[in-house]
Amino acid sequence: MMSFRPIADVWILARPKVKYYGAYPNGFLERALPLLGASDHDEVLHVCGGKVRDYPNKRCVQHAWTLDADPSLKPDFLLDVVTGKSPAGVEPEAGFNMHRPLVTSWRAVLCDPPYTPEDHEHYAVAKAGRQLPTANEVLRFGLQFAKVGGRVGVLHYQWPQPPKTARSIAVAAVLTGFNNRVRVFSVFERVE
Repeated sequence: MMSFRPIADVWILARPKVKYYGAYPNGFLERALPLLGASDHDEVLHVCGGKVRDYPNKRCVQHAWTLDADPSLKPDFLLDVVTGKSPAGVEPEAGFNMHRPLVTSWRAVLCDPPYTPEDHEHYAVAKAGRQLPTANEVLRFGLQFAKVGGRVGVLHYQWPQPPKTARSIAVAAVLTGFNNRVRVFSVFERVE
């Protein structure tokens, strides 16, 4: 029997073009979406979605759906990753797009949470007292929305450990120039 080994790669990308702390490096989505099994025409759920719709290559985000705990970002789904609930005392404002129920039918889920407590402090959710999720919590959260055979990608400083319901597909080191921290983009496939 042959053992399975994930794809491994190194991506040297441009710094983010979006003026938002923690935005995706430029060129990231063009590489990440194919590893998630998503084309330009597939819907992708962006957990901790921030300002993904401002990404310079609009083709990569034309079918993006966002999930975030910060109502000021106008996410499609207002949920806290740690609790799995809408933030206490926060009501979705007019303009929230809730036409698609948040169910386990996503082919591709992409998670980009804050990586450290210092990063977390840059966001309104930290100021509101919400807890920083771990890489493992974010992966498990994303997997609950992926359909069987669907993929979840996590951009973080850590390579999260998948539960038995998922297997590792790919790992890529993500660099944005000299003297910057290396991030890890991990892709997992839900197997049950």
